[in-house]
Amino acid sequence: MKLTRKVKEILSWYESDNPGTKANLARILMTGRLAGTGRMVILPVDQGFEHGPARSFAPNPPAYDPLYHFELAIEAGLNAYAAPLGMIEAGAATYAGCVPTILKVNSSNSLSTTKDQAVTATVADALRLGCSAIGFTIYPGSEHQFEMMEELRELAAEAKSCGLAVVVWSYPRGPMLDKVGETALDICAYAAHMAALLGAHIIKVKPPTEAISLDAAKKTYEANPVEVKNAAARIAHVVQSCFAGRRLVVFSGGEAKSSAALLDEVRAIHAGGGNGSIVGRNAFQRPKEEALKLLSDMIEIYRSRV
Repeated sequence: MKLTRKVKEILSWYESDNPGTKANLARILMTGRLAGTGRMVILPVDQGFEHGPARSFAPNPPAYDPLYHFELAIEAGLNAYAAPLGMIEAGAATYAGCVPTILKVNSSNSLSTTKDQAVTATVADALRLGCSAIGFTIYPGSEHQFEMMEELRELAAEAKSCGLAVVVWSYPRGPMLDKVGETALDICAYAAHMAALLGAHIIKVKPPTEAISLDAAKKTYEANPVEVKNAAARIAHVVQSCFAGRRLVVFSGGEAKSSAALLDEVRAIHAGGGNGSIVGRNAFQRPKEEALKLLSDMIEIYRSRV
């Protein structure tokens, strides 16, 4: 595998990392139809934990089978597949080496009333299963945010020492934030920056809206305005918040939406300098052929010139 100039540049941003971690980052960046471009489309399937099996898979029953998701990621030419322990264990041998995998090592569920996640897998599991990275969610703003950050610190240090990459889902939520605040521009940028400060190689956040949530931040944004009505400008601000674009930032697909709406989001991510999309429900809840068409259209946008 010969690395492209762009991938070499990206790897140079991670100055403290060992060759094993850089090799696993390169593996993700050099896989699939976007190989070598610095852009990524990743399939995450942790919704069974988060929302339950019926809410996740009933719209497309073949998706109850864990092997379906490996095949979808491979056939679509994606960069990686992310899932909790049991999902990856179910196909680890059959698909070994076929697509980079990201082991989601903490999870929540819809039966919980607390904004927290349980640690559900280990770095040893990720190594045993041949994963390229671990994935971990933090909830900035939650009453449990500091414990989550401390858990991430320990798991990230162990993962990096073993040559694995670290992907952080940074989803603001908690008593200070309503639904508007969770995806407000200032809050998304803040959450992404926290993930970078915590040592993430790849940062996953939701696409930001034009809202500004914190009163303390409004004065700053008035003095240093962002073109909040422009989706690409909002994406660019989140990327800027991740060490001036020196960390990889991917954006979630969110709740189910039309293909046209999702592709509009992808165009904004691409134009704003985001590194790609990590899309779950909007892919695997569609019939397979429809999902493959949608993912192909996304990839073509990321392959195009801005």
